[in-house]
Amino acid sequence: MSTPTATATDALGTPVPVLSFSPVVLSVPGRPVDLQVRVSAPATGTGLPVILLSHGHGPSNNLSSLNGYAPLANFWAAHGFVVVQPTHLTSRTLSHLVADAPGAPDFWRSRAEDMTHILDRLDVMERTVPQLAGRIDPAKVAVVGHSLGGFTAALLLGAGLNDPDTGSVVHLAEPRIKAGVLLAAPGRGGEVLNGPMAEQWPIIGAVDFSTMTAPTLVVAGDRDDSRHFTDMGPDWHADPYTLAPGPKTLLTLFDAEHGLGGIAGYDAAETTDENPERVAALARLTAAYLSTRLHPGTPAWAHVCEALTTGPDAVGRVETK
Repeated sequence: MSTPTATATDALGTPVPVLSFSPVVLSVPGRPVDLQVRVSAPATGTGLPVILLSHGHGPSNNLSSLNGYAPLANFWAAHGFVVVQPTHLTSRTLSHLVADAPGAPDFWRSRAEDMTHILDRLDVMERTVPQLAGRIDPAKVAVVGHSLGGFTAALLLGAGLNDPDTGSVVHLAEPRIKAGVLLAAPGRGGEVLNGPMAEQWPIIGAVDFSTMTAPTLVVAGDRDDSRHFTDMGPDWHADPYTLAPGPKTLLTLFDAEHGLGGIAGYDAAETTDENPERVAALARLTAAYLSTRLHPGTPAWAHVCEALTTGPDAVGRVETK
C-alpha cells in the first residue's frame, strides 16, 4: 500500500505540534468515581472544533481509557481538532472500583452521559488545560467511537435504545453534537444477534438506528467478522449505515478486521490486522469527513476521498445516502 498522496496531505493542511494534558478531573454527582479525561489540542489556532472520542471495551488494561487511541487522537489534534477522551466506567482500569455499581457491566447510560457532562463543562477544561483558554468553538462538536464506543456514539447521534430493564425506549441524543464517526460499531439485534456473547450483552442488540438522523460516517472492515455476536458476517458493522436515515456515508476498509489496522494504540500486539498505512489513511479520512461536516463548504473530504479510495491503491470504498 502506498503512502498518502500529496493531495490527501495538502487537503488537511500542515500538521502542528500537539499539547496533551491529563487527567482533567470532573466531579459528577452520583458517578461512583470522578470522570477523568485527556485533552489533546494543536499548539496553535483558534476557533477549534471538538472531537469527543469514546473508547471501546478491548482486552487491554489501558487502551480502553483516556490513554488509548493515540494514532487517531494525535493526528486529529495535529490537524486542528481538540480531542477529548474520557475514561468510561467500562474501562478495565476501573473494574476493581465499579464492579458492583449500578449500571454494571455495560454502563450504557453512563457512557453517553459522560459526553454530555464534558460538553456542559468545556469552559472548565479550557481554563484547566494550559494554553487552551479561548481557543475552542463550542458550536462545532463531533463524536467518534470505536466498537462499544461506536454504540455510545450512535446513541448520542440520535439512535434509540429499548431499555432491557424497563422495556421503554430511551433517547440520549445530544443536540450539541453536529456529526459523528462510528468505527466498527455493533449492528442490529433481533434474530441475527445469535452469538455466544449475545446473552451476556443484550444491550448491544437493543439499538434502533432509524432515529439516528445526525450526519455520520460509518466505518466497517470487510474482514470484521464478529462471530461472538452474530453469524451475519462483516455486513453487521455496516448496519448503522444501512438502517439509519441519511445523510450517512459508509467507508468499507479493505482487509480490515475489528482493530481497523491498530487504531487503539501504537504497536498493540492484540491487533489482529496491524497495518500502520491503513491507520494513517483512516486518520486522514475521518479528519477530512469531520472537517467538511463542521466547516461546510471546505473540500477536504472530497480531496482525501479521491486520493485514498479510488484507483489501484484504494484503502477502501465509499458510498453515501
